[in-house]
Amino acid sequence: MNTRSMAVDLSVFRLLLLAFLLPHASYFAVAYLNASNDPEALATRSYFYVGGEYVTMTQDGTGMHFFKNQMYVEKLVPQGGAKQAEPVVFVHGQAQTGTNWLNTPDGRKGWASWFLQKRYTVYIVDQPQRGRSPYMPGDGSLATYSAEFISKLFTAVQFSNLWPQARLHTQWPGVTVQTANQRSGAALLDLIGPAVIITHSQGGPLGFLIADARPSKVRALISLEPQGPPFEDRVVTDSRAITRPWGITSIPITYNPRVVNPAVDLKRTSVQPEGPSLSDCILQVSPAKQLPNLARLPHLIVTTQASFHAVYDYCTVRYLQEAGVPVDFLDLPKARIYGNAHFMFLEKNNLVIAAEVERWMKSKLYASTNVSWA
Repeated sequence: MNTRSMAVDLSVFRLLLLAFLLPHASYFAVAYLNASNDPEALATRSYFYVGGEYVTMTQDGTGMHFFKNQMYVEKLVPQGGAKQAEPVVFVHGQAQTGTNWLNTPDGRKGWASWFLQKRYTVYIVDQPQRGRSPYMPGDGSLATYSAEFISKLFTAVQFSNLWPQARLHTQWPGVTVQTANQRSGAALLDLIGPAVIITHSQGGPLGFLIADARPSKVRALISLEPQGPPFEDRVVTDSRAITRPWGITSIPITYNPRVVNPAVDLKRTSVQPEGPSLSDCILQVSPAKQLPNLARLPHLIVTTQASFHAVYDYCTVRYLQEAGVPVDFLDLPKARIYGNAHFMFLEKNNLVIAAEVERWMKSKLYASTNVSWA
């Protein structure tokens, strides 16, 4: 296999981004023109599939067998070989693919390249039924977002002003699914061995579920603004409906004492906001049931200054802490990192954030330093 640059043709992605930002195209243009020429990391690339199962299709009367729920995995090994003991696994969010981790919209290196330069082996997945993980017709609808929705929630939140912190955004450069992801993620760790998992957004609960299934093979779990808060949605949809009946996931996760029916076994209480511009929290009634498998590994939640997650991610941190999970909270403004929204790993200061994340990783994996952002 030839070793070559991970340069990616971004022409289609750039056109899509322009569509997303049409009302504010000048912001994209400035960022694009100012993009750096920092070269990509050289890496050896391979790929494989994990998970999945054969099913018999009976609708057409043929009884043919089809394979579904497999997960595409791209493996990138830095030139000269990895020097870090643990690989990093990147899991994308809803309506996205693993390409999120490769480059930024304006052509700069992404987190995959940055971690490769730090001599980590990198695995990038496409969730089952997304990207290069084939969709099986009849398995339900896949979520996608309009350009207007993306602009309001992710790329130009400062103009929508849907939550108090949205105006601070300056850094953008111009249930069956959970089961399939848990199985495939566990299969990936069975194949590659212990790893650090980094998730984003809708990928957050998938990280919890993979760690629950294989706690001995997850060295650390890093959740970039994981889907939340516990139980109910806030900001985007505030219906007070229970969308995550298991607290942090939509499907069963291991609790102690055991939870059979979460509507009965997980006693909930509403907690008032901790401060201005924050949402209330739905937490467990004390004493909280514990998450014993997640309690076996270090966990970091990262939240930006201007994202809608700034309103409620602290609730997810509190929920995990009360459930016995050793979780640290990197609230980026407390680390003097300002102006980011939900897609922090694509924004202008993305590598500053990556360095802060790796600093925490090393403190947990090798006890080299004590990291605090208070």
